[in-house]
Amino acid sequence: MSILPQPALFSWKEVEQTSEILRLQRLLDVLPDRPLLDALEKERAGKRNDYPLHALWRALLAAIVFGHGSLASLNRELARNGQLRELCGFDPLRGDKAVPPAWVWTRFVARLLRRQSLIDQIFAALVERLGELLPDFGRDLAIDGKAIGAWSQMDPDASEGFKNYQGEDEKGDPIQKIQKWFGYKLHLIVDANYELPVAFELSGAKEAESPRLLPMIEELKENHPEFSGRIRTLAADRGYDDGHDKATLYDDHDIIPLIDTRDLHGGRMQALDPQHHDTIYFSPTGEVCCKVDPFEPEPAKAFAAMQFQGFEPGRDTLKFRCPAAAFGLECKNREACHCTPAVRDGAYGRVVRVPLERDRRIFLPLHRHSRGFKEGYKKRTAIERVNSRIDQVYGFEHHFIRGKKKMRLRLGLGLLVMLGTAVAWVELKKPQKLRSLVKVA
Repeated sequence: MSILPQPALFSWKEVEQTSEILRLQRLLDVLPDRPLLDALEKERAGKRNDYPLHALWRALLAAIVFGHGSLASLNRELARNGQLRELCGFDPLRGDKAVPPAWVWTRFVARLLRRQSLIDQIFAALVERLGELLPDFGRDLAIDGKAIGAWSQMDPDASEGFKNYQGEDEKGDPIQKIQKWFGYKLHLIVDANYELPVAFELSGAKEAESPRLLPMIEELKENHPEFSGRIRTLAADRGYDDGHDKATLYDDHDIIPLIDTRDLHGGRMQALDPQHHDTIYFSPTGEVCCKVDPFEPEPAKAFAAMQFQGFEPGRDTLKFRCPAAAFGLECKNREACHCTPAVRDGAYGRVVRVPLERDRRIFLPLHRHSRGFKEGYKKRTAIERVNSRIDQVYGFEHHFIRGKKKMRLRLGLGLLVMLGTAVAWVELKKPQKLRSLVKVA
């Protein structure tokens, strides 16, 4: 007579784990959440434990990993997925009766709101862990503000905000778009190479972006001293175009600002030295030009961009060379160069040095019109991809969150999951997949 082995009742060890379960397991393995769980257990000590707090915490993370837009959707998943219930830590003997009702989730979220600082510590620990695993993590950063719409117009913490987008279309024609929304604004700093968050804040939608730049950088360096000598560049759009901020980033933090410059003069050229008659001018965005034809009415033909020759750190100056000598252009205004004292004009052509102090908003250590700036500024698109994941993967395009505290908690958990997933991939020796939120090895 054959004897059939009887598998353990309510055990999922004999069942092949799904990719989603593996993703959640790997996330839970790397999260430094022991202090949070200890604090929650201490608060509940001596009370009934029908729904273990560690199981609720894991299930809440599962909702984010699996893309559930609401706790009701999560409960439906828990009711039909025994693997998930067991991984989270719910009693397998209770079956689907172990699924927590709505009032349990309400109380648990209230507990988490009181422990927001401990959740922030998990986020900071994951940032630090990535810094240990990836020596160049945090070298190039990008910052931006993201619109987060409110679920209800009755949200008492939300406000109305708008953002002005300016750029060029495929034909090079200027375009302008104004986005308006009612809700919140996420201020986010990400690593521009790995597309991962390193710091964030949440404010009302009406709050401006630029005033948060320096405080966030200072807080980041205070919380992560290892970043002090690591950060090299910070990219941002024109919304952060402020001369004082750019100067402080470079002078006090040794960070090169890759921040786009607004045209505040309607395209009008300005004399580099207004005290003397000269041929050297600069555009509203910092392009240094020589007026090669004094009788040409069209600025595009009258001015020629000088050849940029680099930044001189010892002098804090940008160095430029005569365009006629550098590019072989015809100059009809060469004699005017000699009107300026101490001008030496040989075969090499005139050399002009522009101090950053001429205008700290316009003149940057990495010249706005140099190839290096353009290549570095392209990395700013990393934050747009992170924002896209926040919307599409973590469900903020359509959410059911009301109130600033709950919104910050939910955002923090989403970014925490993003970092934890990246840590898991790097520790698996597969850093090329650290942005993969779906597939597993």
